Amino acid sequence: MTEPTYDVVAIGNAIVDVLSQSDDAFLASAAMTKGSMQLMFSPEEADALYAKMGPGIEASGGSAANTVAGIAAMGGKCGFIGQVANDELGDIFAHDIRAVGIDFTTAAREGDPTTARCLIFVTPDGQRTMNTFLGASQFLPEAALDRDLIANAAILYLEGYLWDPEEPRQAMRAAIDIARAAGRKVAFTLSDTFCISRHGGDFRQLMADGLIDIMFANEAEITALMETSDFDAAVAAAAAEVPMLVVTRSEHGAIAVTGGETVHVPAEPIERVVDTTGAGDLFAAGFLRGQAQGKDVAASLKMGAVCAAEIISHYGARAQVDLKALVESKLA
Repeated sequence: MTEPTYDVVAIGNAIVDVLSQSDDAFLASAAMTKGSMQLMFSPEEADALYAKMGPGIEASGGSAANTVAGIAAMGGKCGFIGQVANDELGDIFAHDIRAVGIDFTTAAREGDPTTARCLIFVTPDGQRTMNTFLGASQFLPEAALDRDLIANAAILYLEGYLWDPEEPRQAMRAAIDIARAAGRKVAFTLSDTFCISRHGGDFRQLMADGLIDIMFANEAEITALMETSDFDAAVAAAAAEVPMLVVTRSEHGAIAVTGGETVHVPAEPIERVVDTTGAGDLFAAGFLRGQAQGKDVAASLKMGAVCAAEIISHYGARAQVDLKALVESKLA
């Protein structure tokens, strides 16, 4: 097996986020479930909701893209595979991800639908409620996979959100086969309970088949996946199926279970939670960066906690400080 030339290559939705401040009353009037993500199924629906938003901030996003952006900010070498359309938002996404040093070679898709966008409403308590029009991102074909990029990454990181549409689901299955054939690790994030409600059986089968090396989840996701309200029982059941299970617990920190041992890290203290958008994405970034550097589980968890704390202290899911210097200072 050759040495990998990339730390992490991710496959996920290529999305441009639009963030706006909101309140609980607006969420209720729009029938949104606070803190969740719901899909919009037409550009007209997205346009109608966008028209109701207050002043917004645009930033390239997408769960897995946020993760590799965080890893790159810490000095890691990363690639990203995701589908954009040949339009203005597609150009914005491609520019932004390449500008942070990530290799992005997926060709833009011609014609409709447009590049994906996520309308994010942030309430005063920092909770984010997301409404996503997947657009072109749900049409990522297997033919668009950069096979050499995947085979040369130490870790292939897959986003549960992208499992929903059929075409990228098949592409990700093919990517797992490429990574496995090259002797690489596969990491998977469950993304949201709605993904589990639709594809939990698939996810459990991936675990049972030994295709996932690192599984990321939060408390709600891991209990939903293992079909129990008992958190400890859910963790025990999932940990028996994967070599490493990482579960974030918001203000209660995070745990990793591997080799029968559980390691816990507390949440990093911050003055105020501003926006939780991307907290899990950047936790994964810190953890995976630590693993790629050969750090132990405790140090990797600490890196994840530091990255998550930085992200929730401001709007948006991309770091606003020197993330590498911040993490190094916290580990010193």
